[in-house]
Amino acid sequence: MMKAIVATEPGGPEVLVLDEVERPQPGPGQLLVKIAATGINFIETYQRQGIYNVPFPFTPGDEASGTIEEVGEGVEGYGVGDRVATAEGRRTYAEYMLVDADKALPVPDGLDLETAAALPLQGMTAHYLINSTFRVEPGQTALVHAGAGGVGLLLIQLLKAKGARVLTTVSTDEKAQLASGAGADHVLNYSQFSEHVQELTGGAGVDVVYDGVGRDTFDGSLASLRPRGYLVLFGAASGPVPPVDPQRLNVGGSLFLTRPTLKHHLLNPQERLWRSSEVFGAAVDGSLSVRIGATFPLSEAADAHRALEGRATTGKVLLIPSSR
Repeated sequence: MMKAIVATEPGGPEVLVLDEVERPQPGPGQLLVKIAATGINFIETYQRQGIYNVPFPFTPGDEASGTIEEVGEGVEGYGVGDRVATAEGRRTYAEYMLVDADKALPVPDGLDLETAAALPLQGMTAHYLINSTFRVEPGQTALVHAGAGGVGLLLIQLLKAKGARVLTTVSTDEKAQLASGAGADHVLNYSQFSEHVQELTGGAGVDVVYDGVGRDTFDGSLASLRPRGYLVLFGAASGPVPPVDPQRLNVGGSLFLTRPTLKHHLLNPQERLWRSSEVFGAAVDGSLSVRIGATFPLSEAADAHRALEGRATTGKVLLIPSSR
């Protein structure tokens, strides 16, 4: 047996209840991992509410780190005691998780397991956004929304490492300090941000907007772009964007609009290893600072969701099992 968060029906954070459940057993090609820390992500609030279709009873979570306890038949390259992380686990709001061995990410020496749990989803998201969706070159200018969020803080640092000029939006003075500390060249509030972007770029607009906010920022994001600029819509923290007339892209300057997601950028073990090793390596050598804004005991998953939905958090939010 093990402890896990179980929601028996969709609803508010209060449906996330700690319960005793059967500990899973690894099948062929799988690893059983004792969880050290679980990463909380905004999509799980939509799943909990029933906005996204998931089966109930439901244990959320895809992202975690920990130590291998059992190795399934046919697994090569991993052994009991090895440290791994993943963004593609199963029911990780728990003390143990199953992960397919080809979706496990080796945790390098020098990286603690809490940081390893904070990086897979948001770190590899930031990696594909600037290396695959829109490949950033030195001297280009990017606008990053929610610059003090988990992805935002990582994006700012990785963009600066590539030699880009970075503008970002935040909602509070505290978050502005965090974004500046990450290296942002200009920190803006959301009010009339597109006008400020145009002023800062001499009316040229930015090369790319990385927008994880969605509905509330979409129009301003389009208005912030240079001709042939890219709007990369990778999330919807403020809600989904309404249907878009493609003619708007023409009128805006032959703009590009894309809606990528992480799973399409982790298509094989080689791609996973490329992205995770670069992100983990940057954290180990100190060139990438990872902010863990809050940790909650596993039993307080409901409070963690309340904090996340209330935008009371910065950086990454983690759940920590009491039995680690």
